[in-house]
Amino acid sequence: MDVRLTRAGNRMVGLAMMLVVSAVIGIVVVAAAKSPADPNAPSSAADPKAPAAAKPSPAPLPAKYVVLTFDDGPDAEYTPKVLGVLAAYEAKATFFEVGENVHKHPELTKKIHEAGHSVQNHTWSHADLRKLGAAAFQQQVGSTDQAIQAQTGRTPACLRPPYGGVSAAVRQRAKAMGKDLVVWTVDSRDWTKPGAAAIVQRVLKNVHNGSVILMHDGGGNRSQTVAALPAILKSLKAQGYGFRTLSC
Repeated sequence: MDVRLTRAGNRMVGLAMMLVVSAVIGIVVVAAAKSPADPNAPSSAADPKAPAAAKPSPAPLPAKYVVLTFDDGPDAEYTPKVLGVLAAYEAKATFFEVGENVHKHPELTKKIHEAGHSVQNHTWSHADLRKLGAAAFQQQVGSTDQAIQAQTGRTPACLRPPYGGVSAAVRQRAKAMGKDLVVWTVDSRDWTKPGAAAIVQRVLKNVHNGSVILMHDGGGNRSQTVAALPAILKSLKAQGYGFRTLSC
């Protein structure tokens, strides 16, 4: 046989095989391009026509509101009861806590914070800040800050001076420590133990939009406060009030 013919034949066979392989590859590529994408596979690029994901918006603050505040806790008996009533009426409050009591009941301070309430500073031992020197003032406020921060992860920015005692020196020292002084506009005088009905009447008679209401969850027997609280919250909600907290 002619060698030249054999070589030519081999070249023709090789060329035919290359054409077949190329055709197969082309068919596979086209099929892959037309096949639907795996819905579970991550996308390499965002669809420019796809709508942007909606960002969660914070709940609007109530336009008509009061600020519920509770002083002198936390207390092992009464603070959990106050928290239970607040939860039942979906109300939030600000707790001005005494550092000594935070030290005794740290789990309650943590529970108050985790329930969505605000925890703020009411000095270490309920001291009258007007009667203290600069160092003692620093100790009363700073130690309470540390105790609260350990349970909530936040350092209080609000300071309620015991007895509402404010002076030029108290204002100056509080400002130097980065604190806003907070007192109240409605005093329930629940600490006098006048009876639950009297506590309810004092609050509802004097409340208005933006009122800061003073009550107590510690510092003594607060059973009358606990008894009065449901009627207060029910009436306030019926009048269209919401509840804000203080963080200063």
